[in-house]
Amino acid sequence: MPGTVLLLAASPVGKSRLVDAASVLPVLAAVPPAVLSGTDTANVVELADPLEPQTVLTRLRAVAATPGPLTVFVTGQLALDRRQHLPHLALARTTPATVRYTALPWQWIREEFRLRSPGSTTLFVDLHADADAWGWLRTHTLDSGRNNAVFGRIAPPPSRRTVAGPAYMKTIATILRSGWRPPVEQLHQQAFTRLGPEAYGDLVLTVAPVPVAVAAPGGPSYRSEGSRAQVPGGPVGAGRAPQASAAPPQPQEPHRPEAYGDVVLTVPPMPVAAPGGFAPRPPYRPEQPRPQAPAGPVVTDRATQAATVSPPPPQDPHVQVTAAVQAGRHQEADALALAHEQAATRAHGAASEQALHWSEVRADLAMFARDSARSCRIWLTVAETRLAAGQAPDSPSVEKAVDRAHHQWGQVRDKSRAQELGTLLAQLRTRVPGRRPGALENVRKQLRELQATPF
Repeated sequence: MPGTVLLLAASPVGKSRLVDAASVLPVLAAVPPAVLSGTDTANVVELADPLEPQTVLTRLRAVAATPGPLTVFVTGQLALDRRQHLPHLALARTTPATVRYTALPWQWIREEFRLRSPGSTTLFVDLHADADAWGWLRTHTLDSGRNNAVFGRIAPPPSRRTVAGPAYMKTIATILRSGWRPPVEQLHQQAFTRLGPEAYGDLVLTVAPVPVAVAAPGGPSYRSEGSRAQVPGGPVGAGRAPQASAAPPQPQEPHRPEAYGDVVLTVPPMPVAAPGGFAPRPPYRPEQPRPQAPAGPVVTDRATQAATVSPPPPQDPHVQVTAAVQAGRHQEADALALAHEQAATRAHGAASEQALHWSEVRADLAMFARDSARSCRIWLTVAETRLAAGQAPDSPSVEKAVDRAHHQWGQVRDKSRAQELGTLLAQLRTRVPGRRPGALENVRKQLRELQATPF
């Protein structure tokens, strides 16, 4: 199956620039697309120093909708908005004062890839954090989605008046230019081995895809690592690379599954474990056929017998929904998501995150089915439910729901339904104006045009 590659390099122009992100693109572009993707053929989408968050969002949605393996190379600068203190990828027009309006919320990257099949998405990340973002990373993890493999590093701010280079990503590209693409874990390890002392002090990201996580025989499916020595700037166990006084990381030989943070991997351990930011779902393991018992009576205690016939853990429902979407069975996918939404509502309440999660999944499913009106209506309902539950109008979850509703409303072609939904959206926009100026006026203007046009 063909793969897809997204090359995203973004950093501010002017005094706010910490890294020359776009300098890595010529090196990556010299790598054959199939090698970048690890598939026989691949399509490459390139974004160099984009100006608008919506431009990046459009590309993210396009690549997220592709059915095959997706590899994303993100190079740039991490910043926090001053109001909500959430991580953003700085774009060309971003300044410290305008992060909220001109940068790409990192949450958008996570959200756009959340419906993809587990194990189908790999992110290579080379970021330099500004001072505020680096302080935030001492107590938070950069959540890139529970189904995605994430490898790379986040470097601290460079020296004053210095523009750093994307050394990790250039090393990845240099390795790939040989024409051979090793397994992603090995590729990541080779890159850090080549960086050597240059990587001291970096936050190292090593999150393997969910399907790679396995349970150790006779033990739990995951475990946290034991206590480790502390270094200035944070614990090594939290993912911070050793400082310059430490010995360079040395590759290790595989001998058994090792735990990185919360995830157990069947790959050689990396020099530094990084936070996964989530507790992985137990992997699905089909029941293996049991050996035939020898002829004659066999004495089996009840505990052993009960363990033998125990059913396997249920499959992740997201996998079932994704499979139905990719097969074009949109009604089946919606019915599955609706059943889980109703079950979550009965168990936790309509305003619970469990129920709202499945409502948002259904809104995305309607978008995939090209039913923009239904998608818009569901997003409006999600926003109203969150507001009624006491969430702030400027909270990321509320703003996301209203922004998604606004986007889907713009795709509705039936004028009567567009007018009905637009009236509801306008009422909601008075409470949730969003971070982009002029959203409410945009809705009112289009409503006036609809009312002036005969049906």
